[in-house]
Amino acid sequence: MKYVLVTGGVVSGLGKGVTASSIGLILKACGLRVTSIKIDPYLNSDAGTMSPFEHGEVFVLDDGGEVDLDLGNYERFLDIKLTRDNNITTGKVFQAVIDKERRGDYLGQTVQVVPHITDAIQEWIERVAAIPVDGKEGPADVCVIELGGTIGDIESMPFIEALGQFSYRVGAGNFCLIHVSLVPVLTVVGEQKTKPTQHSVRGLRSLGLTPNILACRSTLELDGNVKEKLSRFCHVPIENIITLYDVSNIWHVPLLLRDQKAHEAILKVLNLSSDTREPALGEWTSRADLCDLLNEPVRIAMVGKYTGLADSYLSVLKALLHASVACHRKLCIDWVPASDLEDANAEENPDSYRSAWKLLKGADAILVPGGFGDRGVEGKILAAKYARENRIPYLGICLGMQIAIIEFARSVLGLRNANSTEFDPNTENPCVIFMPEGSKTHMGGTMRLGSRRTYFQGISSKSARLYGNRSFIDERHRHRYEVNPDMVKQLEDGGLCFTGKDETGRRMEIIELPNHPYFVGVQFHPEFKSRPGKPSALFLGLVAAACGQLDNLLKKGATKPCRMSNGSAIKAHLYENATKLPNGSLDGIYCNGNGLHV
Repeated sequence: MKYVLVTGGVVSGLGKGVTASSIGLILKACGLRVTSIKIDPYLNSDAGTMSPFEHGEVFVLDDGGEVDLDLGNYERFLDIKLTRDNNITTGKVFQAVIDKERRGDYLGQTVQVVPHITDAIQEWIERVAAIPVDGKEGPADVCVIELGGTIGDIESMPFIEALGQFSYRVGAGNFCLIHVSLVPVLTVVGEQKTKPTQHSVRGLRSLGLTPNILACRSTLELDGNVKEKLSRFCHVPIENIITLYDVSNIWHVPLLLRDQKAHEAILKVLNLSSDTREPALGEWTSRADLCDLLNEPVRIAMVGKYTGLADSYLSVLKALLHASVACHRKLCIDWVPASDLEDANAEENPDSYRSAWKLLKGADAILVPGGFGDRGVEGKILAAKYARENRIPYLGICLGMQIAIIEFARSVLGLRNANSTEFDPNTENPCVIFMPEGSKTHMGGTMRLGSRRTYFQGISSKSARLYGNRSFIDERHRHRYEVNPDMVKQLEDGGLCFTGKDETGRRMEIIELPNHPYFVGVQFHPEFKSRPGKPSALFLGLVAAACGQLDNLLKKGATKPCRMSNGSAIKAHLYENATKLPNGSLDGIYCNGNGLHV
């Protein structure tokens, strides 16, 4: 097994996750099998109880693991399925060591950070690296490890020590350290400054780790004299200094690595040069270029609770991007804070109220993602009502499905006090209830989590056709509340269709309005399995409906992945009609800015 460690210095938020994912992709394109591990030095056992404002979205794996959003990047870039153990946290390691101490495994010993914690970290890495994640038998060739945080953080010290020991134990030809650092440009001087990276590398070396490759984040490509200076003071060969400058979309990052021969440097350090080929990234390149060339917009109103931080809905954004590129549309997200739509806000803050409704009414489609708590719920219900009454394409995910049912019960069935017991425990018409198997005393890891099977109730529904007329699908879940099975018949009699159910037939998974252009709600999270070139079926349906392409999509078969070639007529046409920005680059995909999105 070969190991590539990615660390970060100077500041957080440099894009280590995207860099690690891109390294994995380029090694996979060279013909190697790749797996990934993310180390998070916080004391939480997992990300499940963290606020999205604190840590971004919680990404859910097939096995029910609630993990860091970077594992979502790994899965999307590498098209693999990771496990909960691929996310190592301080909490998990400490808990494992304490459990062993309580069992008596260390009987007679004083349990310490060194060697017990550091040994546990190394054993965890070796064990998880051997788990196949690509559907094939046997371990991968290379394991890419990302160490979260910044070099010098006190909480990451046990991991730094463990990785220093690990690099010595596995040997120089089996371990490659890539350090991601910042080379800022001071606007006053206009010069690329190397001192922050020099200090970061010095700190890394003082802790027992020496970088083989420097990946330098900067707004522009590094000048030759800057690379020479970094090489001299950081003791890294000049050909091993890579520039990760700002790009129009993150799909270009692996291409930056390829163009600067980063794969050759990594393979040389790992003694793999003779066992690989040149990276095959033709389709990836075409998709990255196509993404830049799209200029006909599709506007999606994202009505949510955590709209102040885009990373709170990262997988949803990526799934929308995958779908919009497949439909040859430029994705524009209109962020609509759900609470701004509520009637109470019209008096308290009329400007935000008018702005929110203007965005909602100007959108081609409306998406209400998952969430917890009652803040903004009435605004989400109003958004679902607007979509239903005005025949605007709508996709509700998890809570987004539940509020659509509440709205239907109130507006169509006349049950004006219909609600979820999450928001009103004493409601007379509980459309959504707490699941019987859930825990009301413990929060972490107690939801209905991971991959669960959904059976379609016939093949005529839009959702069934979008999934290719399969009898069942497996999608990932994360919820505590479900549709009240005692109200299903009443809702169905009113015209709401439950087109997907679990294996018992009592747990509702998919709803649709049959006479609506596209009104779909799902209890699961389809965004977690969307991939570049293989967009989620329901996101593809939403974007296609917003663009007027849904009928053609259903005729062709929605689940076929989008294939592209460098010489396609579509690409040439898009290039001719693409909008040029003042700096000469092509217009990006997001309406809220370009750059290396992390």
